[in-house]
Amino acid sequence: MDIYISSPLTGTAIGLTEVPDPVFAGQMVGPGAAVDPARTPQTAVAPIAGRLVKLKPHAFVVQSADGRGVLVHLGIDTVNLDGEGFELVATEGDELRAGQPVVTWNPAVVEAGGLSPVSPVIALDAEAAAIDVIVDGNVVAGDELFHWR
Repeated sequence: MDIYISSPLTGTAIGLTEVPDPVFAGQMVGPGAAVDPARTPQTAVAPIAGRLVKLKPHAFVVQSADGRGVLVHLGIDTVNLDGEGFELVATEGDELRAGQPVVTWNPAVVEAGGLSPVSPVIALDAEAAAIDVIVDGNVVAGDELFHWR
């Protein structure tokens, strides 16, 4: 079953090779795309419908009904912020619809603190050949970002 992965943020869609982190840029976590978010307060939304199986202030994973997981990582090295500047809107275990709010944060504050707000959106356990990037350029949260075959 094919699924479309929506952008969790408003900003500019970019390729993973442009992510300033070798693990994400090298697709070691998996294939996908990234969003360079607008530098305004944002609410990260679920990229697909499914269960919120992992929720941290800086990252979350939504698993579809057919078992595919999508990781959204809000910024690079933001785990080091220990949750400061992030507010959880959803709860781990929630059943989410695509576009439902999960975490609020401010990419401008992350950047002012010396970290990159670029946010990878990863198809976990996927083959790179199973991903078609749909968008390159401006996106609004909820717009299609890539297609997972």
